[in-house]
Amino acid sequence: MRYLSPSILAADFDNLKEQISLVEQAGVRYLHFDVMDGCFVPNISFGLPILQKVRQFTDMLLDVHLMIEEPMRHIRQVSECGADIITVHQEACKDLQEFVDAVHGMGKKAGAAIRPKTPIEVLEPVLADLDLALVMTVNPGFGGQHLIPDTLDKVRALRRHIIRHGLDTAIEVDGGINLRTLQMALDAGADLIVAGSAVFKGDILENVKKLDGLIQVSG
Repeated sequence: MRYLSPSILAADFDNLKEQISLVEQAGVRYLHFDVMDGCFVPNISFGLPILQKVRQFTDMLLDVHLMIEEPMRHIRQVSECGADIITVHQEACKDLQEFVDAVHGMGKKAGAAIRPKTPIEVLEPVLADLDLALVMTVNPGFGGQHLIPDTLDKVRALRRHIIRHGLDTAIEVDGGINLRTLQMALDAGADLIVAGSAVFKGDILENVKKLDGLIQVSG
């Protein structure tokens, strides 16, 4: 199955609860939550108090993407605040196997992300144990960027590797996804689709209907 994971980074925080409720009403199962520290990436987003608050008013699966340095220091707190999936960047995590084992020990799903210039080979030692491999299709740190087409070659390569080795690892894409680029990501083999502005700008229910319609048609 393939799913949409709306990124609340693009939501209107004056009406965050209402906007998340609309997404949930539309039948979306996942919600993407970007944590940026201003060090690993140049921007700063929001932290654990917001995650904890969001957990209180939704039963959606919280897909938490940590764009931070030394993520191992924070994963227990992230788990306790309500994350269902915790994803760290390979470039910021010294020992991905340690991370995966720790997250699974907390009863949560573990993901590893790579930047556009990072080769997929860095994930291969832990790919069989990962629940999620996140391919950044833009440079992490800012919303509203255009998808980098070459990143979809990595999605295709990951899909081939997963099929060849009979793995259950899901592939997530994040960055520049809209109605124009969504089909490209699906054709490349993505399972979980992060979209921000394409969901939260304008009519949320109509946006989800159009995006999710394409996802479901693609199977």
